[in-house]
Amino acid sequence: MKALSWPRAWERITLYLPLSLMGLLALGTWWLVRNAPEALPAQTPSAPRHEADYYMRDFAVRSFDAQGQLQSVIKGGLARHFPDTDTLEIEQVNIRSTSADGRVMTATAQRGLSNADGSEVSLLGDAVVERSAPAAPGQRDRPALRLEGQALHAWVEQERVQSREPVTLIQGGDRVTADTMDYDNKAGILKMDGNVRGLVQPRPAKGARR
Repeated sequence: MKALSWPRAWERITLYLPLSLMGLLALGTWWLVRNAPEALPAQTPSAPRHEADYYMRDFAVRSFDAQGQLQSVIKGGLARHFPDTDTLEIEQVNIRSTSADGRVMTATAQRGLSNADGSEVSLLGDAVVERSAPAAPGQRDRPALRLEGQALHAWVEQERVQSREPVTLIQGGDRVTADTMDYDNKAGILKMDGNVRGLVQPRPAKGARR
């Protein structure tokens, strides 16, 4: 067998070298793909859970109007703030607010649910809302208006109280019960529906001495 000369052997090597390099490159690429770590599945952001992010004990939250006058004070034994709804859950809630004409409203309950600024509050469990009643022209101030129920919803700034459960209205010697109620103090409208019963004391005759 005739031996190849060195120049001819080198020529053959250089002829097959590109093919060999391409084969090695393909083999390396296959190895990398096979051994590469799998991509992590995309994580769907979870909805925020209804969990308290802070607590307050024996607290008082005060709200002021644009002129710096005190509008309302919300007190409680314990409050929990829930960021998903931006609400306060208050135990032993006690609210006092004053309207522009100086009328005072107070509200108490075993538990209260308030929005961030305290302008809207749900009163739950032995709820009581009491408000001084404006007098009619030429008359003395009337007794305070008192509302009692197990679930009262109050809009403090609008001076409105609503209940979808049985409620009792008391004013002086008058007492009225109903299944539902909507009281708008600013509009001077009281609406009571469903099994309405009442005891109304007679008013003194006009001109009679009191």
